Amino acid sequence: MDIGSIAGMLLGVVMFLYGVFSNGGVAALGGIYNFPSIIITFGGSISGVLASYKLKDFISGLKGITLIFSERVVDPSESIRNIIELANVARKEGLLALEEAANNIEDPFLKKGVMLVVDGTDPELVRGILETDLNNVEARHKSVIGVWEKWAELGPAWGMIGTLIGLVDMLKNLDDASAIGPAMAVALLTTLYGSLIANWLCNPVASKLKVNHELEMMIKDITVEGLLSIQAGENPRIIEEKLKSFLAPSARDTQSEESGGGEA
Repeated sequence: MDIGSIAGMLLGVVMFLYGVFSNGGVAALGGIYNFPSIIITFGGSISGVLASYKLKDFISGLKGITLIFSERVVDPSESIRNIIELANVARKEGLLALEEAANNIEDPFLKKGVMLVVDGTDPELVRGILETDLNNVEARHKSVIGVWEKWAELGPAWGMIGTLIGLVDMLKNLDDASAIGPAMAVALLTTLYGSLIANWLCNPVASKLKVNHELEMMIKDITVEGLLSIQAGENPRIIEEKLKSFLAPSARDTQSEESGGGEA
């Protein structure tokens, strides 16, 4: 489980409830509930997102929220070490020896690339095939992220629509001065709900999905460059130095120590 996402969501709820309770106690919590406002804001914004996407993409996008809570172990340094191990095998025993090593590879993208190299595929074709795979993965990820970004965009907009509806109803009954305050409060609730949709739910989900996407793309870029370097017969030390450029400066020394600097 991703502790950061869970803690962030829960802390947001705590901060919101604290703000409500500190200004009116438990009774104030009932004051921020209005069912028609919920229907307008949540229902309206969801309908807008649904109208913006194919049904399949819409459902896939909503399911994407589960990805922000799953802690997938994706370590660029580990990917570099795997590439260096393959480079050492290829340097000592030849490219054909990588076929046996591929049987122990769990990453389907890396395994696919290794088999292309073993089959003697032209380097430009290897790059083209793997980059096509990358582009398709990126398109799927952007579709999922786009659902949440669209919802973050439409949530406040529908909140404003609900507020305008409430204001229209309020202005029709200005003869009753005692009802203006409560009617105004109800009208503003949809704006509150819209802000919560955008800033507590949708924007954080979209941001975490982007972080996961960028990390996965970096891993795959490392894989592509590493495999092409192996195919070109480059020294494992040179390959390691090339791939370390993907890492933050603070992680490069650690990478060298863990890999032992590669073999000559």
